[in-house]
Amino acid sequence: MQLLSALSAVLRRRPSLLLLLAVVAGGWYGYEVLLARPSLVYLGEPKIQNWLQPLTWNHTLRNRNFLVGYSELRGNPLWVSYRLTPPPATHRNLRRPGSFRTDWRNLSFVSHSDYRDSGYDRGHMAPNHAIAVLYGRNAQLETFLMTNVSPQKPDLNRRLWERLEEAELDRFAHQQGMVWVLSGPIFDDRIERLASARRVEIPDAFYKIYAAPQTNQAPLLLAFVIPQQVRGDEPLERYVTSVDKVEELTGLDFFPQLPEDVARQIEAVSDINAWELEPISQQPSRYSGHKRLESGSKRPH
Repeated sequence: MQLLSALSAVLRRRPSLLLLLAVVAGGWYGYEVLLARPSLVYLGEPKIQNWLQPLTWNHTLRNRNFLVGYSELRGNPLWVSYRLTPPPATHRNLRRPGSFRTDWRNLSFVSHSDYRDSGYDRGHMAPNHAIAVLYGRNAQLETFLMTNVSPQKPDLNRRLWERLEEAELDRFAHQQGMVWVLSGPIFDDRIERLASARRVEIPDAFYKIYAAPQTNQAPLLLAFVIPQQVRGDEPLERYVTSVDKVEELTGLDFFPQLPEDVARQIEAVSDINAWELEPISQQPSRYSGHKRLESGSKRPH
C-alpha cells in the first residue's frame, strides 16, 4: 500500500509520467498483438467459436518460437502453435532438462510435482526435440514450462505421439519445406481431473493439425485426432481426420484468416497422399526398442 501511495503521489506531481507510461504500455501491447504473436502462428490465432462456453476460454502466452493458448479452468494448453523447417544436416542433441517448471504467467501454477504418481506423463504440446534442434537451448527450456503440458497416457506419449512428432520433423518438414503445426487436447463432456492435482483436467484425446503454405494456392492441411487409450503401434493414418472435425471437438476456429470459401473447401478433408503418409504410417519410433520409463518422464522428443 505504501508503494502504491508513493507512486500515486509521484504521478500527481508529474502527470507527464502517466502519459509516458501509457505510451510505453500501448507500444508494448501493439508490438505483442500486431507483430510478435502473429509471427508465431499461421493465419491467425485460433478463435473461440462460442464465448458462452467458458471451458474454451484461453489466454495467449508467447514463448521463444512457439505460442500457447492456455486454459486456467482446465489447467491445460488448449492450443499450441509452432513452425517446422528441415533440421540442419548436422546438429547436436541438446541435453534434456531434468524437470518441468511452473509458469509464473498462469494463475493455476501447475507444477512438476502435480503429475507425480498420477499414472499420466507430462506430455509436450510443442515438442522438446524439434524446438531444440531448430531454435536452440533457450527455446527448448521453454517447452518444459508446465503451460506447454497436458496429461498423456504413457503408451500414447512415449510411442504413438512420439512417432508423430518424429514424422513431422523428419518427413513432413523435408517434404513441404515449411510446416506450421497446431497441437492440443480434446475433452468430452465428462470432466475428470488428476487425483494428484484437481486443477488439471485429463483430456480424452489430442489433435495435431499441419498446414503447409503453397505459392498462389491454398495451403495443404493434414489433421489427426488420437485418443488416450492406444497401444502405441497403431498406424498413424488410422487417426487422420479433417480440420472441421477438430474444430467441432474443440470449440475452436483454426486459421481464422482463411477466406470462408477456401476454408470450407480445404478444412473438410485431409489428403494423406499429398503428405506421403502411407509409407511412414507404421514406422516405429526411434526409441521403440528402449526400456520404458517410469510414469511422469519421457524420451527426448
